[in-house]
Amino acid sequence: MSRKPTGDLRRGWTTGACATAATKAALIRLWGDAFPKEVGIVLPKGETPVFPLAFAEAGDGWAQVGITKDAGDDPDVTHGALIVARVAVSPGGVVFVAGDGVGTVTKPGLPIAVGEPAVNPVPRQMMRDVVLEMAASFGRAPDVTIELSVPGGQELALKTWNTRLGIEGGLSILGTTGIVRPFSCAAWIASIHRGIDVARADRVPHVAGCTGSTSEATVQALHQLPDHAMLDMGDFAGGMMKYLRRHPVPRLTIGGGIGKMAKLAQGAVDLHSGRSQVNFDQLAEWVARPELAGANTALEAYQIAGPALANAVATRARDAARAQLADADVAIDVVVIDRAGQVIAQAGP
Repeated sequence: MSRKPTGDLRRGWTTGACATAATKAALIRLWGDAFPKEVGIVLPKGETPVFPLAFAEAGDGWAQVGITKDAGDDPDVTHGALIVARVAVSPGGVVFVAGDGVGTVTKPGLPIAVGEPAVNPVPRQMMRDVVLEMAASFGRAPDVTIELSVPGGQELALKTWNTRLGIEGGLSILGTTGIVRPFSCAAWIASIHRGIDVARADRVPHVAGCTGSTSEATVQALHQLPDHAMLDMGDFAGGMMKYLRRHPVPRLTIGGGIGKMAKLAQGAVDLHSGRSQVNFDQLAEWVARPELAGANTALEAYQIAGPALANAVATRARDAARAQLADADVAIDVVVIDRAGQVIAQAGP
């Protein structure tokens, strides 16, 4: 896990912003005389970053530019990746093509249709706007094919959630503002939302959100769930349940270790250690074991109190989650595991 740097964090630029800059620079060469040394674009909220070109080449009727992605201080898997746009004159407006390392959408539920390159709506609009701008500037028709590629993108995509979302063959070209904000909770929660969208579109009857890889493997095996039913909840139980309240699925399982499930049982919806803590006095009250008030961790409390505590945590976590889901038509169960991945308690729908 990446450690968050101290001090002020430097912002970066999304793959969508880099692709837009690369497209603009390539169009300047395609319709003009020479490549620029750097290129500026306008982001959706009006900011105007400037990008140096990492490489540029052209041929008869085409030009391509690579921009090196700078994600700032965010631990983004695409930091340092080369985002390449190859533009070529073609009839029929602006057409997007997935090149090497850029994925293709294979499941419904995403904002891009099945069969389309995994280039999200805002980056698409940014690139269309650049085509219109450059076409007007050079007196050309705004008819081009934009092929986007990310060398090594297929390997990088294995570190993302793309496969679960039904994006095959590489990375997505992403971004709604063009800006990468370091350690963004919003980006993680948005990915959870897309996972729910895909599951609903595929009519998956049962999804699961787990706090980590061990609990995820246990819950997936326990309920025999497919990969695309597994939501990357992490610490963001509240973000997941808030979305499910408005976009329900028939059944939800929440899984995790006793510490994070104890937090959920006590009403926390952000389970991160820096944003919520276990109340040991309350654990002691639940099982009438006063000595738990002096425990250092929930695991230590479990070692003292045993299954009685695990069962109390599971039941109360299920009830707390049920309250978060309000009147949504979602059956919910909770699975509590130990560090070895063994189930130590369950509370069913």
